[in-house]
Amino acid sequence: MSEIEFYQQKIAECEQEIGKGIIGQRDMIRQVMIALLSGGNILLEGMPGLGKTMLVRTVGQVFVLSFKRIQFTPDLMPSDVTGTNIMVKEEGKSSFRFERGPIFANLVLADEINRATPKTQSALLEAMQEHTVTVGNESHRLKEPFLVLATQNPIEQEGTYPLPEAQLDRFMFKVLVTFPTKEELRGIVGLTEGAEQPEIRGILNGEELIKIRELIAQIPIADAVMNYILDLVMATHEENMYIREGASPRAAQALIRASRARAFMEGRMNVSFEDVKCMAYPVLRHRVLLNFDAISEGVTEDTVIQQIIDSKEKSLYA
Repeated sequence: MSEIEFYQQKIAECEQEIGKGIIGQRDMIRQVMIALLSGGNILLEGMPGLGKTMLVRTVGQVFVLSFKRIQFTPDLMPSDVTGTNIMVKEEGKSSFRFERGPIFANLVLADEINRATPKTQSALLEAMQEHTVTVGNESHRLKEPFLVLATQNPIEQEGTYPLPEAQLDRFMFKVLVTFPTKEELRGIVGLTEGAEQPEIRGILNGEELIKIRELIAQIPIADAVMNYILDLVMATHEENMYIREGASPRAAQALIRASRARAFMEGRMNVSFEDVKCMAYPVLRHRVLLNFDAISEGVTEDTVIQQIIDSKEKSLYA
């Protein structure tokens, strides 16, 4: 067995192990896994009580990663996230020491991120993009692998603040968490109300995860597939009756990385058009800003993305 096949098998085991603690939500689990393998941050959106927090905790157990949870509230301050300099008195003199905040972990769960004010939300920007935290005049490097998994309630709910566009763009994926089916709900009730909780095994560690990321980065992409990725992103900037603003260049980078990771999880070492189409929705849905016509007609981001994919599909096979 080659190194690539060994790690593909291990990743499949990880996905199966996460499924022990999370009933249903297969698409959500798969997309979180892909983002983890790609080194991208994730925004999980759904109603409270759908297992978003449990999923992040379970992922941390399976990948043996340090885990911190930040509950975002309207009175949360930026220093509560990043940490702060505190004064320490030693031998008759005073000095400042940096006290690390909960952002210093491999997996950081930003729970209900859109309940905090924009000022506090922006405290995550540097950490999400640069993997550093600057307090005062000093920068502190975050330990790799580092990933922010944020949950947010639908914006229509009371007490929520819309995330700044600059922050949204730093999330690789926006994953929609759907309500379970009746059978899945039965399994969830049985799991949570049962006397024994499933034991979650640790399968991979942080060093192995970084190694897998290096392997995935080497997966080749054919010119035709690369052009298809660029065409999808460029299409969000073409004249469209529903789009107010198109996706940024980060969208193309995220789509390339996500498509490679999906191919790896599917047991392949080449990226297909199907990989790109599947990843287009979580990559683009928070980067395509709709206009008033779309909102008034009830048109969603996924509908617009589907239209773009359909139009490119015709030219692809023309």
